[in-house]
Amino acid sequence: MEKQIINTKQAPEPIGPYNQAVKAGNMLFVSGQIALHPDTNQLVKEDIVAETHQVMQNLKHILSEAGMDFNDVVKATIFITDMNNFSQINEIYGKYFSSHFPARETVQVSALPKGVNVEISVIACK
Repeated sequence: MEKQIINTKQAPEPIGPYNQAVKAGNMLFVSGQIALHPDTNQLVKEDIVAETHQVMQNLKHILSEAGMDFNDVVKATIFITDMNNFSQINEIYGKYFSSHFPARETVQVSALPKGVNVEISVIACK
């Protein structure tokens, strides 16, 4: 099976030795996205709502570059540093999907890259 590297200028450049996504067959594996704004490379951290929207926008642009959208997402993983933010993150996250919600887990972790509050990765299939 051939794999295709997916990168777009519409999402932030990776901050380590990885790609934004890798497509293998009809599956797309999107690396965890944080709230880095692709134009400024600055973190969007004014509040958890804005931070979560930026994460979801980054995912949206990567999915689009691969010819997919949130309806193609079959699995999502959400990492958060404070479970007290879960309801706000969950509300924003849910707005990006229609009725086709993917399987998902949400995990509280002690820290995330660059001190962010939320990171989300997805797997999509088309």
